[in-house]
Amino acid sequence: MSLAFSPSERQGLAARLGGRVGALLGAQQGRFAPWLAVALGGGVLWYFGLAEEPAWQPMWLVPPLAALGLWLARRWLLAGWGVGLAAAFLLGAGLAGWHAARQPPALFLPFGAVLVEGVVAQVQPLPEGQRITLDSARLGADPPLSRQVRIRLRRDDPASPQPGDRLRLRALLREPGGPVVPGGYDFQRAAFFSGLGGSGFALGRAEVLASGPSGIAGLRAWLNREVAGTIPGAAGAVAAALVTGTQSAIPPPEMVAMRDAGLAHLLSVSGLHMTIVMGLVFFVLRLAVALVPPLALRLPGKPLAALGALAAGSFYMLLTGSQVPMQRCLGMAVLVTLALLAGRRALSLRSIAMAAAGVLVLAPAEVLGPSFQMSFAAVLALIAGHEALRPWLARFRRQAGWWRPAVLFLLGLVLTSLLAGAATTPPGLHHFGRLQVYGILANAVAVPLTSLLVMPAALIAMLALPLGLAEWPLRAMGWGVEGILLVAREVASWPGAAPALPPLPGWGLALASLGLCWLCLWRGMLRAAGLPMILLGLSAGLFSPPPDLLVSADARLVALRTGQGVFLHRLPGARAFVQENMLRALGVTEALPLPEAGTLAGGALVCTPGACRFRPHPGGAEAVLLRGPPAPRGQRSAPLDASAHCAALVVALEPLQPRCPTGAAIDRFSMWRDGAQAAWLQGETPRRTSDRAFRGDRPWVPAEPMPGRAETLPLATVDDPGR
Repeated sequence: MSLAFSPSERQGLAARLGGRVGALLGAQQGRFAPWLAVALGGGVLWYFGLAEEPAWQPMWLVPPLAALGLWLARRWLLAGWGVGLAAAFLLGAGLAGWHAARQPPALFLPFGAVLVEGVVAQVQPLPEGQRITLDSARLGADPPLSRQVRIRLRRDDPASPQPGDRLRLRALLREPGGPVVPGGYDFQRAAFFSGLGGSGFALGRAEVLASGPSGIAGLRAWLNREVAGTIPGAAGAVAAALVTGTQSAIPPPEMVAMRDAGLAHLLSVSGLHMTIVMGLVFFVLRLAVALVPPLALRLPGKPLAALGALAAGSFYMLLTGSQVPMQRCLGMAVLVTLALLAGRRALSLRSIAMAAAGVLVLAPAEVLGPSFQMSFAAVLALIAGHEALRPWLARFRRQAGWWRPAVLFLLGLVLTSLLAGAATTPPGLHHFGRLQVYGILANAVAVPLTSLLVMPAALIAMLALPLGLAEWPLRAMGWGVEGILLVAREVASWPGAAPALPPLPGWGLALASLGLCWLCLWRGMLRAAGLPMILLGLSAGLFSPPPDLLVSADARLVALRTGQGVFLHRLPGARAFVQENMLRALGVTEALPLPEAGTLAGGALVCTPGACRFRPHPGGAEAVLLRGPPAPRGQRSAPLDASAHCAALVVALEPLQPRCPTGAAIDRFSMWRDGAQAAWLQGETPRRTSDRAFRGDRPWVPAEPMPGRAETLPLATVDDPGR
């Protein structure tokens, strides 16, 4: 039997194949352009994933590639599109490098107390006290700093600084800390791109030297005081966050409840809040024009209302600090307004792609933060979901039945929560390591409460504040916020409301995000390939398990992960924040204290008063934790001798002298030089990494400390007398 095809059969087969390919490409009309924004973000991620600065500038290749892509697109669409993706990728990498190069260098701050004088740029209320951010700060007689410093005032400080005031106080400052665990959130990188040079706390009372113009920051501080003064307790702090975007005053228990109930997105002013504000303004302005016949006959009500709503949204973004979700929403609002004026469809995938590209061009470092990732993922899923369900919803709406609008409203709430929750699960797992099981139920109650009561009352209150008539609107807003907090506390108290899971590795998040884009941007059966990408990305933890051993950068915490839980060795002075983040990296919320002696976890951990032998995997490498007594304050630690406790990996919280002739070692000097340490013990040879090895040599990573250099001596732990 011959399998050869005749010439006519080959021509027919080629024609049918070409027809199917042509039909497939024709169905994707208008879907190629949004991928340029995805490639732009990919270039940004590539830059930040490098171990050192690139030796060449990628942006030089962008103009010729862009011209070549445009020329090819007229003849061969796929070829031109591929070249365009390459140009967008290189543009993203070049823009990220350009933004990094134009940032002022990181600061080296003195170790001791210093007299600080500067202009107040921002005042943030705290549950107890307040925190200020200073511009052009001077440390003693030194020139002004090129970066901002953030200082927490003493809780009993009677000073009431306002934005624009010149302030002087004595404080203890330190540079932003590095990641708590290797591969964790990089606080130094975030501070480098935000302009923050250091933070600390005041040692004495602040002195206001002079007053100055406050601007939008002063208005934000005044609104915080007015809202919190009218609405007492935690509800006032949450209400102030919804109005001005300032979350610092919300008590930690309420923050935890909102997070575990899946309602934390309501605290961060975002597209939901912007949409409510702009929608209310649009409705009021259009109604006002329609109620005045001379105006309705002579003026286009819809375009005027859209422009007025856009102005209100722009002011709201500035008032709340121009956060990334607000920038994204304002960018889309501009496109929606232009579409309304031009008579085009307002919401589309192209609009969100243009908004994402705008944020990436202006602030490429935001692509690494949870705000950017969760905001754009949610909106992308909502737009794609609405587009897919629009024909069915239109048919359902056209059919008779008085109950159909109510069903559509409830169905809209459920689908919105489901789509947004599913889209934000990968970045939520990567950054927070938690899964909100009952988030759909909580949002089904809290979102309508926010849309129908809280935000309308807030808008009325803001308009009534200059007239002194804002008390009752604010009280109504407070009732709605109390209802949201009640829902959060109730849902968060349910069993298994927010189980802790090991954080999703970075490559898993990237793959799941690519799968989401693939699923949402393409049409037809082609989009089905996005589902395996998402599932593989979500299962990345199976291929990249959490470390078996973690050591904090200050050598005060050691976490050992076993099959029966995590055991924690904690020295005096260890910070609760560091402990919480170390446990989060291991996928747990609680740890067992490491005993002085005993056999634990089925023999995986054997402790004596001086050392603990740790073998979490049968047949895997063994580690030894030496537990020498910490040196008294002010005295140098005595070196530890590891020769009696040799293993594949020796961990000591003090210097080792001498070390084992074979095997690896992590001691106090290792943490001083390279920061937090992590180790995996599955194989015969331990695999370990440090914070410095993970991040590489980048502008935001401090230089490797060298003995004898004053600016690199290890910092001592100083208790905060203002706490």
